[in-house]
Amino acid sequence: MKQKKLVIFGADDFAQLARFYFDADSEYSVCGFVVDPKYRKEESFNGLPLISSDELESRFPAAGYDMFIAIAYTHLNEVREQKYHEFRNKGYNLATYISSKATCWHEGNEFGDNVFIFEDNTIQPYVHIGADTVLWSGNHIGHHASIGNHVFIASHAVLSGHTVVGDNSFIGVNATVNDHIIIAPRNVIGSGALITRDTEPDSIYKARWTDKYEKDVKDSRFFYS
Repeated sequence: MKQKKLVIFGADDFAQLARFYFDADSEYSVCGFVVDPKYRKEESFNGLPLISSDELESRFPAAGYDMFIAIAYTHLNEVREQKYHEFRNKGYNLATYISSKATCWHEGNEFGDNVFIFEDNTIQPYVHIGADTVLWSGNHIGHHASIGNHVFIASHAVLSGHTVVGDNSFIGVNATVNDHIIIAPRNVIGSGALITRDTEPDSIYKARWTDKYEKDVKDSRFFYS
Protein backbone atom coordinates (compact mmCIF):
# COMPACT_ATOMS: atom_id res chain seq x y z
CA MET A 1 0.00 0.00 0.00
CA LYS A 2 1.31 3.44 -0.93
CA GLN A 3 2.36 5.59 1.99
CA LYS A 4 2.40 9.02 0.33
CA LYS A 5 -0.89 10.86 -0.17
CA LEU A 6 -1.59 13.49 -2.82
CA VAL A 7 -4.28 16.06 -3.55
CA ILE A 8 -4.55 17.61 -7.01
CA PHE A 9 -5.50 21.22 -7.68
CA GLY A 10 -7.74 21.27 -10.74
CA ALA A 11 -10.79 19.47 -12.11
CA ASP A 12 -10.35 19.16 -15.85
CA ASP A 13 -8.60 16.88 -18.34
CA PHE A 14 -5.11 17.61 -17.03
CA ALA A 15 -6.20 16.90 -13.46
CA GLN A 16 -7.81 13.62 -14.53
CA LEU A 17 -4.66 12.62 -16.41
CA ALA A 18 -2.45 13.59 -13.47
CA ARG A 19 -4.52 11.37 -11.18
CA PHE A 20 -4.13 8.46 -13.63
CA TYR A 21 -0.35 8.79 -13.87
CA PHE A 22 0.29 9.38 -10.17
CA ASP A 23 -1.88 6.41 -9.18
CA ALA A 24 -0.47 4.08 -11.85
CA ASP A 25 3.19 5.07 -11.89
CA SER A 26 4.37 6.77 -8.70
CA GLU A 27 4.74 6.42 -4.97
CA TYR A 28 1.59 8.53 -4.46
CA SER A 29 -2.04 7.66 -3.91
CA VAL A 30 -4.38 10.47 -5.04
CA CYS A 31 -7.01 11.23 -2.39
CA GLY A 32 -8.96 14.17 -3.79
CA PHE A 33 -9.18 17.28 -5.94
CA VAL A 34 -9.40 20.94 -4.99
CA VAL A 35 -10.52 24.04 -6.92
CA ASP A 36 -11.28 27.65 -6.05
CA PRO A 37 -14.78 28.04 -4.54
CA LYS A 38 -16.38 29.60 -7.62
CA TYR A 39 -15.41 26.57 -9.74
CA ARG A 40 -16.75 23.90 -7.39
CA LYS A 41 -19.98 22.75 -9.00
CA GLU A 42 -20.03 19.11 -7.81
CA GLU A 43 -19.18 17.12 -4.70
CA SER A 44 -16.78 14.82 -6.53
CA PHE A 45 -14.55 14.60 -9.59
CA ASN A 46 -13.17 11.46 -11.21
CA GLY A 47 -14.62 9.38 -8.38
CA LEU A 48 -12.87 11.30 -5.59
CA PRO A 49 -13.92 14.18 -3.28
CA LEU A 50 -13.84 17.64 -4.88
CA ILE A 51 -13.42 20.40 -2.31
CA SER A 52 -13.00 24.17 -2.46
CA SER A 53 -9.65 25.73 -1.61
CA ASP A 54 -11.02 27.34 1.55
CA GLU A 55 -11.56 23.81 2.93
CA LEU A 56 -8.16 22.50 1.89
CA GLU A 57 -6.17 22.93 5.08
CA SER A 58 -8.85 21.29 7.22
CA ARG A 59 -9.62 18.38 4.85
CA PHE A 60 -6.15 17.73 3.40
CA PRO A 61 -3.58 19.41 5.68
CA ALA A 62 0.00 19.92 4.51
CA ALA A 63 1.29 17.70 7.32
CA GLY A 64 -0.34 14.66 5.73
CA TYR A 65 -0.73 15.45 2.04
CA ASP A 66 1.43 16.65 -0.81
CA MET A 67 -0.07 18.56 -3.73
CA PHE A 68 0.21 18.76 -7.48
CA ILE A 69 -1.12 21.78 -9.42
CA ALA A 70 -2.68 20.50 -12.63
CA ILE A 71 -3.22 23.69 -14.62
CA ALA A 72 -2.08 23.92 -18.23
CA TYR A 73 -0.71 27.05 -19.96
CA THR A 74 -3.56 29.47 -19.20
CA HIS A 75 -2.36 33.09 -19.56
CA LEU A 76 1.12 31.90 -20.46
CA ASN A 77 1.39 29.72 -17.33
CA GLU A 78 0.66 32.63 -14.98
CA VAL A 79 -2.37 30.99 -13.36
CA ARG A 80 -0.36 27.88 -12.55
CA GLU A 81 2.48 30.07 -11.24
CA GLN A 82 0.11 31.95 -8.91
CA LYS A 83 -1.21 28.71 -7.44
CA TYR A 84 2.34 27.35 -7.15
CA HIS A 85 3.33 30.23 -4.89
CA GLU A 86 0.04 30.21 -2.98
CA PHE A 87 0.27 26.58 -1.93
CA ARG A 88 4.00 26.59 -1.27
CA ASN A 89 3.41 29.52 1.07
CA LYS A 90 0.80 27.39 2.87
CA GLY A 91 3.45 24.76 3.51
CA TYR A 92 2.53 22.16 0.91
CA ASN A 93 5.20 20.00 -0.67
CA LEU A 94 4.56 20.09 -4.42
CA ALA A 95 5.04 16.71 -6.07
CA THR A 96 7.05 16.07 -9.23
CA TYR A 97 6.13 13.24 -11.61
CA ILE A 98 8.57 11.75 -14.12
CA SER A 99 7.09 8.91 -16.16
CA SER A 100 8.83 5.58 -15.87
CA LYS A 101 8.34 5.39 -19.63
CA ALA A 102 10.43 8.51 -20.25
CA THR A 103 14.11 8.10 -21.15
CA CYS A 104 15.67 10.21 -18.47
CA TRP A 105 19.15 10.23 -16.99
CA HIS A 106 18.60 11.24 -13.38
CA GLU A 107 22.28 11.48 -12.52
CA GLY A 108 23.52 14.94 -13.46
CA ASN A 109 20.03 16.28 -14.13
CA GLU A 110 18.05 18.69 -11.94
CA PHE A 111 14.26 18.86 -11.59
CA GLY A 112 12.19 21.43 -9.70
CA ASP A 113 8.99 20.77 -7.78
CA ASN A 114 5.56 20.58 -9.40
CA VAL A 115 7.16 19.29 -12.60
CA PHE A 116 5.20 16.83 -14.76
CA ILE A 117 7.00 14.81 -17.45
CA PHE A 118 4.86 12.52 -19.59
CA GLU A 119 5.89 9.31 -21.33
CA ASP A 120 8.31 9.11 -24.29
CA ASN A 121 10.27 12.22 -23.41
CA THR A 122 14.00 11.85 -23.99
CA ILE A 123 15.99 13.91 -21.51
CA GLN A 124 19.72 13.72 -22.05
CA PRO A 125 22.34 14.23 -19.30
CA TYR A 126 23.09 17.55 -17.58
CA VAL A 127 19.64 19.04 -18.14
CA HIS A 128 18.02 21.50 -15.73
CA ILE A 129 14.21 21.67 -15.62
CA GLY A 130 12.88 24.41 -13.38
CA ALA A 131 9.93 24.41 -11.02
CA ASP A 132 6.31 24.10 -12.15
CA THR A 133 7.14 23.02 -15.69
CA VAL A 134 5.19 20.57 -17.88
CA LEU A 135 6.60 18.42 -20.67
CA TRP A 136 3.82 16.68 -22.57
CA SER A 137 4.66 13.42 -24.35
CA GLY A 138 7.35 12.74 -26.93
CA ASN A 139 9.81 15.64 -26.62
CA HIS A 140 13.59 15.60 -27.03
CA ILE A 141 15.55 17.69 -24.52
CA GLY A 142 19.21 17.85 -25.53
CA HIS A 143 22.22 17.68 -23.25
CA HIS A 144 23.06 20.70 -21.09
CA ALA A 145 19.70 22.33 -21.86
CA SER A 146 18.17 24.60 -19.22
CA ILE A 147 14.39 25.03 -19.03
CA GLY A 148 13.10 27.75 -16.72
CA ASN A 149 10.24 27.91 -14.25
CA HIS A 150 6.52 27.82 -15.16
CA VAL A 151 7.14 26.56 -18.73
CA PHE A 152 4.83 24.38 -20.85
CA ILE A 153 6.22 22.27 -23.70
CA ALA A 154 3.69 20.49 -25.88
CA SER A 155 4.37 17.22 -27.73
CA HIS A 156 7.23 16.32 -30.09
CA ALA A 157 9.26 19.48 -29.67
CA VAL A 158 13.04 19.29 -30.10
CA LEU A 159 15.30 21.37 -27.89
CA SER A 160 18.87 20.84 -28.99
CA GLY A 161 21.94 20.82 -26.76
CA HIS A 162 22.71 23.89 -24.60
CA THR A 163 19.29 25.42 -25.32
CA VAL A 164 17.94 27.86 -22.71
CA VAL A 165 14.17 28.38 -22.29
CA GLY A 166 13.07 31.42 -20.28
CA ASP A 167 10.43 31.44 -17.58
CA ASN A 168 6.71 31.38 -18.48
CA SER A 169 7.25 30.31 -22.08
CA PHE A 170 5.10 28.01 -24.21
CA ILE A 171 6.58 25.76 -26.91
CA GLY A 172 4.11 24.22 -29.35
CA VAL A 173 3.82 20.85 -31.03
CA ASN A 174 6.69 19.91 -33.37
CA ALA A 175 8.65 23.10 -32.71
CA THR A 176 12.44 22.85 -33.15
CA VAL A 177 15.04 24.94 -31.34
CA ASN A 178 18.63 24.79 -32.60
CA ASP A 179 21.55 24.25 -30.26
CA HIS A 180 22.89 27.09 -28.08
CA ILE A 181 19.73 29.16 -28.68
CA ILE A 182 18.18 31.27 -25.90
CA ILE A 183 14.39 31.41 -25.79
CA ALA A 184 13.59 34.59 -23.86
CA PRO A 185 11.00 34.72 -21.04
CA ARG A 186 7.28 34.77 -21.86
CA ASN A 187 7.69 33.54 -25.43
CA VAL A 188 5.10 31.65 -27.47
CA ILE A 189 6.85 29.32 -29.92
CA GLY A 190 4.14 28.19 -32.32
CA SER A 191 3.53 24.68 -33.61
CA GLY A 192 6.11 23.67 -36.20
CA ALA A 193 8.27 26.75 -35.70
CA LEU A 194 12.01 26.51 -36.32
CA ILE A 195 14.07 28.78 -34.05
CA THR A 196 17.60 29.41 -35.31
CA ARG A 197 18.52 32.54 -33.35
CA ASP A 198 17.93 33.98 -29.91
CA THR A 199 14.46 35.40 -29.29
CA GLU A 200 13.14 38.57 -27.63
CA PRO A 201 11.04 38.60 -24.42
CA ASP A 202 7.23 38.74 -24.65
CA SER A 203 7.21 37.66 -28.28
CA ILE A 204 5.45 35.16 -30.55
CA TYR A 205 7.31 33.05 -33.11
CA LYS A 206 5.36 30.96 -35.57
CA ALA A 207 5.90 28.68 -38.54
CA ARG A 208 3.32 30.51 -40.61
CA TRP A 209 1.06 33.41 -39.74
CA THR A 210 -2.62 32.97 -40.51
CA ASP A 211 -5.69 34.97 -39.62
CA LYS A 212 -6.95 32.07 -37.51
CA TYR A 213 -3.66 31.80 -35.61
CA GLU A 214 -3.67 35.54 -34.94
CA LYS A 215 -7.23 35.34 -33.64
CA ASP A 216 -6.43 32.34 -31.41
CA VAL A 217 -3.47 34.12 -29.85
CA LYS A 218 -5.29 37.40 -29.27
CA ASP A 219 -8.46 35.79 -27.91
CA SER A 220 -7.15 33.20 -25.74
CA ARG A 221 -5.45 31.28 -23.34
CA PHE A 222 -2.04 32.87 -23.92
CA PHE A 223 -2.52 36.46 -22.74
CA TYR A 224 -4.88 38.53 -20.65
CA SER A 225 -7.16 40.70 -22.75
